[in-house]
Amino acid sequence: MRKAVLKFIDFFYPPFSRWLSPHTFRYIVSGATTASSGIVVYFIAYNLILHQQHVQVGGLLVTAPIAALAIESVITLFIGFVLNKYLVFTHSNLKGRIQLFRYATVVATNVLLNYGFLKILIEAFGFYPTVAKIITTGVLAICSYFLQKYFSFRVKKETEDILD
Repeated sequence: MRKAVLKFIDFFYPPFSRWLSPHTFRYIVSGATTASSGIVVYFIAYNLILHQQHVQVGGLLVTAPIAALAIESVITLFIGFVLNKYLVFTHSNLKGRIQLFRYATVVATNVLLNYGFLKILIEAFGFYPTVAKIITTGVLAICSYFLQKYFSFRVKKETEDILD
């Protein structure tokens, strides 16, 4: 399955080979797939599951845009991790549970930033929630690339020279 998906992705790589390495292209495709699925899940959650209605959780009122974000975040956590682990960062020698923990840490940070950006864009500036989500996704995608590359899926350096 992995080889078939990589073959499909790599089929579209040649026009971009002048500017991007295959690794970077695969990351962009994986990120775009995760982001696109996030936007679709957000739209479905906001409009079809929540019916644009706020949710009462205990004594706390959660607005519909933020509840949709919570639903979307859980689903895309797993989509993004699987794509990154098995298609992009296959050379990482960190254990899978460490990768998942680090990936989840980055995702949690993004959720908090998503929350802040959505609150500001929707409530302060009056953006439509789906448009606010698209803007937020674009900004956070750039930050996520560097965090995933150098933190979640980094390749540990060999320690063989320590004793020299």
